[in-house]
Amino acid sequence: MKLFAKSYSRREFIKTNLIAGTGAVMGAGTTSRVLASCTEINKNTPAVLGGSPLITSHDWPSWPVWKPETDEKRLLEVMRSGVWSRNKVTDEFEKKWAQLLGSKRCLAVVNGTNALNASLAQLEIGWGDEVLVTPYTFIASISCILFNGAIPVFVDVDPETFQMDPAKIEEKITPRTRAILPVHILGLPCDMERIMSIARKHNLLVVEDACQAWLAEINGKKVGTFGNAGCFSFQTSKNMPIGEGGAIISDDNAFMDRCFSYHNYGNPYGSTAGQIGVGTVMIGTKLRITEYQAAIGLAQLERLEEQTTIRNQNAEYLKSLIGKIPGIVPYRLYENVTKAAFHLFPFLYNKEYFKELPRNKFMEALHAEGVPCSGGYTELNKMPYLKNAFESKYYRKFYSAEQLDYDKYAQENRCPLNEKLCNELAVWIPQNILLGSKSDMGNIASAIEKVYLNAEKIKNKKS
Repeated sequence: MKLFAKSYSRREFIKTNLIAGTGAVMGAGTTSRVLASCTEINKNTPAVLGGSPLITSHDWPSWPVWKPETDEKRLLEVMRSGVWSRNKVTDEFEKKWAQLLGSKRCLAVVNGTNALNASLAQLEIGWGDEVLVTPYTFIASISCILFNGAIPVFVDVDPETFQMDPAKIEEKITPRTRAILPVHILGLPCDMERIMSIARKHNLLVVEDACQAWLAEINGKKVGTFGNAGCFSFQTSKNMPIGEGGAIISDDNAFMDRCFSYHNYGNPYGSTAGQIGVGTVMIGTKLRITEYQAAIGLAQLERLEEQTTIRNQNAEYLKSLIGKIPGIVPYRLYENVTKAAFHLFPFLYNKEYFKELPRNKFMEALHAEGVPCSGGYTELNKMPYLKNAFESKYYRKFYSAEQLDYDKYAQENRCPLNEKLCNELAVWIPQNILLGSKSDMGNIASAIEKVYLNAEKIKNKKS
């Protein structure tokens, strides 16, 4: 059954209701038809009001996964060898990661943040440049631009997909624009085919932040392989957990040689070798991972594809269930997406259908029913770090006062749809929940229904 009134398309609904807040378009009669048959448990008192939780005595899949019987053999071999710094095990991990993604080269580094930093540095994106980026992301997607001396320019989001809106990119391009940094946030792919078309038209570099999008695909091609470089994170909470770690992939051998040299103090490597015996050949740093990190990564690789399949199956099923609940709008994938990663399962929450129950109270009620969830990101384009960077010594030394007019910059980089997404609409369910059973997904949907049916009572609950 449809969530939206016939006269409203999904996009019109989001534009006029979720974004403009112009009022509900469904009447009470339609609502009752949507939930005509509801489980008896949903009629009970909500847990947040003292009732019994819908999900009880249930342990969600733990994270990270570690199986001593299969995972520890290689790790113990590395530990006992005494060869702990970067060596053959790291080489093996890099080759397998590149092969899995369909890329020529991979370089493992200490984390996803420095994968982004190094990629921008070795593409010579920096002082005087502007980089287009989404405001709906983790801070590292922006800090890497500032670390390299460039200025981030924010492109507002499409709330349905949670991604940078390709339709809003070209209006942000100036003569100083050098690159686009699309972020496959939450493990949902950006519209890379359209973004790459824009990049080619304007001769822009593209660095993909795929730090939450391991094995996600567009028309069978893995994300991270569309742009000049693709960057990944292997931090513990991620779908591909090592503890800390990251990777850069690319088909550009010269670029990858520079990244390798950069991650190893600037010492010669491949095409960066130059004259024999010359010593350090470029400005570099130390971003090498250890052999035991690589051994953990190799163990995690063995189950990544299976876990990704399970997440996709459960996400699609959960989406089909909660999409029937008024006021709940699940994520939308672009039509060319053949696989997502689902680092998080996101949906939009419209309080108008929940008796004006605020999002934080909605999430509190879900928590009480046993469903882990959060409201996600806050607005990165409004945080103090930007003004701090603009007031720093080297930004003031390089850029003009006009370019560093923060009030003007803030006005030009307003992202009203992202503001709504961050502050009112977005709800996330963590990735490990999607490794549960089909009945688990049904229970999550039933918990949301339970809150929906009791929204008035929950709203009037005294603190």
